Amino acid sequence: MINLYINERRHGDVTVLDLKGRLRVGGNTVVLHKSISCLAGENRLLSLLNLADVLYIDSCGLGELVAGQISLENKGGKMKLVGLTQALRELLTVTRLLTVFDIYEKETDAIQDLVDQISRSEKPRLAFV
Repeated sequence: MINLYINERRHGDVTVLDLKGRLRVGGNTVVLHKSISCLAGENRLLSLLNLADVLYIDSCGLGELVAGQISLENKGGKMKLVGLTQALRELLTVTRLLTVFDIYEKETDAIQDLVDQISRSEKPRLAFV
């Protein structure tokens, strides 16, 4: 049985979670849920999940990806995915979740987009008095 391992890295305000192993029902999905919840609780709201080394995802794992995204977005954050294998891309297509996530081929592009989105949202808004 292969567990899910999560390595956390930081690139400025962006937290990268490198996932390795199987994302499936049981303790594995709980680990991902706790990781994302901790990030949200610490106000670290820009997350990138690197799925290049994920061997398998079941329906519970997919549910956790969706739940993680919703948790971060509810706090004003963003979550993006990078490193999808062909099998995972096909799974997200079949389940119609491919359009739910922002997916990138390159980590640097995803990080830059997260930074740019936050920069755009931090611009001062005009107010008429």
